[in-house]
Amino acid sequence: MRVRLLDEEAQVAFGEALGRALAGQGRVYLGGELGAGKTTLTRGILRAHGHQGAVKSPTYTLVEPYELGQWHLYHFDLYRLGDPEELEFIGARDLFDDDGLCLVEWPSRGEGWLPPPTLEIRLRLAEPGREAQLIAGDARGEAVLARLAECWPVAD
Repeated sequence: MRVRLLDEEAQVAFGEALGRALAGQGRVYLGGELGAGKTTLTRGILRAHGHQGAVKSPTYTLVEPYELGQWHLYHFDLYRLGDPEELEFIGARDLFDDDGLCLVEWPSRGEGWLPPPTLEIRLRLAEPGREAQLIAGDARGEAVLARLAECWPVAD
């Protein structure tokens, strides 16, 4: 699935639609160059689950947990990860085994340690705005894409 996101507002709105389709579960891997909008998309996903505050990328802490009512969401930023094994030391395995939602920026830095994604999202600059390519990693990811396709226009 490919979608065009013309501005930040559209990117957040798409994140909200995606968040509703995810229903608080899965592993979403967000790839793309610096400034492509990984954290902006994450903000929309978190809003879909009731978060109204600021969202910043946990570049130095590696993970920011969000307890939002019944939802357990974990926002990872692996940009500064030195070695994928560091994820083991911070207890990330328990977070990925949880029935919550893990949003992972820069998943390539955790390659070899991270479990397979439910959904992979590749963001790229595409003037005007951004383009997102979504790839299902499993049956849950395929179901998410099907729900999302019902409420969001697909790019040509």
